[in-house]
This record gives sequence, structure tokens and C-alpha cells, in this order.
Amino acid sequence: MTKVRHRDFRIRQLRRIYNKAEDKFSFNICYETHTKITPRSLVVAEAFGLGIDEAQRFKVLDAELKIGPQDIVYITGDSGSGKSVLLRAIRADLGDEAVDLSEVVVDVEKPLIETVGATVEEGLELLSKVGLNDAFLFLRTYSQLSDGQKYRYRIAKLIESGKQWWLMDEFAACLDRDTAKIIAYNLQKIARQQGKAVIAATTHSDLQEDLKPSVLVRKRFGEEIKIDYYPNTPAIECSLIREMTIEAGTKEDWQKLSGFHYRGHKVAVPRKIFRLVRKNELCGVIVYSYPPPACYGRRLVLPRMPIQELNKKLSIINRVVIHPKYRTIGLGAKLIHDTLPMAGTPYVELIAVMAKYSPFAEKAGMRKIAQQQAVKSITTVSKALSELGFDLQLLGSECYVQAKLQSLSLGQVSELKEAFVKNTHPRFKKEFAVSRHQPFGNTSEYARCIRDAGFIKVAKLVKLTAMLIQTKVYLFWDTSNAV
Repeated sequence: MTKVRHRDFRIRQLRRIYNKAEDKFSFNICYETHTKITPRSLVVAEAFGLGIDEAQRFKVLDAELKIGPQDIVYITGDSGSGKSVLLRAIRADLGDEAVDLSEVVVDVEKPLIETVGATVEEGLELLSKVGLNDAFLFLRTYSQLSDGQKYRYRIAKLIESGKQWWLMDEFAACLDRDTAKIIAYNLQKIARQQGKAVIAATTHSDLQEDLKPSVLVRKRFGEEIKIDYYPNTPAIECSLIREMTIEAGTKEDWQKLSGFHYRGHKVAVPRKIFRLVRKNELCGVIVYSYPPPACYGRRLVLPRMPIQELNKKLSIINRVVIHPKYRTIGLGAKLIHDTLPMAGTPYVELIAVMAKYSPFAEKAGMRKIAQQQAVKSITTVSKALSELGFDLQLLGSECYVQAKLQSLSLGQVSELKEAFVKNTHPRFKKEFAVSRHQPFGNTSEYARCIRDAGFIKVAKLVKLTAMLIQTKVYLFWDTSNAV
């Protein structure tokens, strides 16, 4: 028997009994409030014909609640009906087995990637699970996040705690209802994957479909309570997806969402563009382009062929971007899966850095063929950059690169340019192409342009180096893979 005191709740009793056969805990709960009697309250009690004991005591709940260590419990009801009291009583009984969202410790000054996970890979995985998978967000601090992003971050820390029971009062109450549904869907998915229990209390009753509770508690005023038990099965998809459609898009659609993509906003001549819309709202865009003449991993699935034949038979997924509001509910995979047959070619390839951490393309039906390490031919350039004092992890920052270049002597800048001259990687040469008939440039012209280049162009090459030294995944699809 546990007694808990909080504010003016003097008596609150909860007995937890474990039923091994059902793997359930039975919470036999009975608690009452005791109100301090003052001269004014005595006047009120007398006016309404209440006895002193009746004026002091109000029974909140007397019920049995069966919860297993992997259940999803959704407690909803009117404000002031006793939901929070019930949650606090359960929290007190569970002790060290549980963690409440309000107990999560937050470092507001460090970048998110520094505060989650033991390694970079673990941190990226945790943040991606809760929808903070924008490359720019990894580098922001908690204080720079929106309310919805802060809520997602705290859930990531909840997951990281390793506790069996995750408790949340006023669950997603501060969020717009679309975001609340997305978070509810993701929370139940993660908890069920990890075999954890969730107990969430809120006045909102619109989250049942997305949270898919195995225990639904409807708490009303006084002793009135209704408890329903359901099979503990996950929600198949977020309810918002049913309101979305995919249709032909334009370059303008891509430009509207390009700011949310971690790579450059410019794209090669698009072959086809599709957009994902919800009523009049643009939710996502995918851009298919013509393939580059050479690509790591391609030789493992396709024979050599002339560029004209390659253009007819192969497309490359150039960009996939989902509006941050709608991330983590599988829309990236849906956008790829539903548009692959409409790309207009029998083969489609994708080269992605994020595919190392999120198998969205594989879920869409693409095959992971190979994982490319840093391009070996780039090591001479990266070595030169390191010797000049560049931090290779910061090469993707335009501000950092510009400032670093400004700090170099003319001799050091010339040394860096010569490193690029010696490296004729097609991606570097493409930056100096002067004719569409030679999209990857001429070697002698490339060398001359490098030596004449200003800081802005050199900074662009340094940023390209950052992209080329990243580990990438090559994925492939053909019509025989279609599901």
C-alpha cells in the first residue's frame, strides 16, 4: 500500500498486484481529496446543506486498472476529472522502473547531436526516430527549436533513458492537432518496437486512432470512469496519410520545399517531378533526373552502355524532401514507392547519405546494392585541406569555409588550388563546364579555371569535397522489383 501526498490530496491509495499468467499489473486505486475548512467554506457548506465531512471529502476514483509492461495506455477525459492524479499515483508506485516526460533533463546550449546517444550514429538514429531528421536540426540547440520539435526531442531522451514505463501528462496538449497525431503514431510505433509501456494522459480525445491504445481510460468527474481493453497491435499508418495524394509536380513545387533539404537547392534538368499534397498543402516533392555517366555501385547491377541508352533506361532520384511537419510517418518511402513505376524508365537508382541511418528507400522497394566509403581520389584534396588547418567535419558550412579561406595566405590558397588541379573528379570539372555538350568540362580548361578562381568558387569546391568524402549508399530498382 502506497500513500502519496501532493498539493491538497491527502489520501491517495494504490495497490499494484502482478498477475503472472496475464503479465499484467492490477492497479487497485482508491483516493479522495481533503479540502481545508475555512470560515468562508463553512458558510458555503451551510448554505448548500452540506455536512463538514461532505465538504471536506471528495472521492475521485475507485477502480481496478490492468496494465502490462508493454501496454499503450491512453487516459483521456475532462479537465479536472482526475487524470493527472491517476498518472501521478501510478508514477509513484512504479518508482525507478518509470520515467515521466517532465523529468527529462535538457541541455539548452549544446547542439542536439551532442546531447543524444553515445555516438554520432546512435544520436542520428534516436533523433530520426522522433522526426528530428533534418540535417540542419542536428546542429541546432534545444532553445532554437519550435514547441513541436522540443516535444519530439524530449521523447528521444525518454527513449534513451532505457526505462520500461514512459509516462506523459498533458500529452501533446501544446501542439497543433496534426503534429499531435504524428507524434502519437510515432510514439506507439517506437514503444512497441522496443517492448516498452506508454501511459499518456490528455484532455484531447482525437488520438485514439494514431496512438492505438491497448488500454483506453475515459475519466469523467467524480467516480465515473470507463476502461476498455484492446489487442496490443500497432497502428498500420498515421491517419493523416489517408488525406494525401500524389500527383505530377513542377520545378516550382521543388523550389518551395528546397529550403528543407540539406543539399544544394539547384537540381539538374529534371526528368519528372511529383508532389505529395494534402488538400491545398504541399507536403513533399520527389525529383527524378537523368543519370550521371558514371556512378559507384552501378556496375554491380547494370552492364556498360552508351550515354544515350543510359538516359533512356535509367533515372536517378535527385531529391526527395518532406515538409518537416510531416516527417517520420513514412511519407518518404510512400513518395518513392508510388512514383517509381511512373519514372518512365525500367531502372531507377538513388545515392543517399541518410540511407545509412533510415532505410526509407528499402521500405519503398529499392534494393541496397553497396555502401561507398569516401572517394579515394578525393583523399589528396582532403589531406591538403587538413594540412591547411581545415576541420573536415565543418566543410559543409559555407560560413566556416569562407572564413577559413580568408585567413589563408596567397601561397596557401595557391597550394589548395593545385590540389584541386591534380584531382580531375567529374564533379569538380562539372563546376567549370562552359558547354552543355561537355557537361563535365575539359581537363585543360578545368586547370586554367581553377587557378583563376576566386574565393567563392574555391569555397564551392571545398563544399563539394565535404559531400564526396561522405559515406553513401547506392540503391537500385527495376520493374521486376515492383510490388
